[in-house]
Amino acid sequence: MKQKKIPMRMCLGCGEMKPKKELIRIVKSPEGEVSLDITGKKNGRGAYICRSSECLEKAKKTRRLNRTFSCEIDESVYGVMADELARIGQTGDT
Repeated sequence: MKQKKIPMRMCLGCGEMKPKKELIRIVKSPEGEVSLDITGKKNGRGAYICRSSECLEKAKKTRRLNRTFSCEIDESVYGVMADELARIGQTGDT
């Protein structure tokens, strides 16, 4: 039987390649709104990040999200994403 291929994605924070299911998708909607996509099914341009606030901070510091989405991301958006990541970490959602 043929082995099923596991999709790999790169974390924008640490730069490691990991299975897609272990990462959280950040999406820029067609309207220009940037948010976390827990389900991984929202419309728009996606990027991936580990489930840790450290990787989000690294991506913020190096401005990787700004370059990926070709727009300036506001500080408040990073704050909302950090709060959502903290909530996910506490509840253990996948």
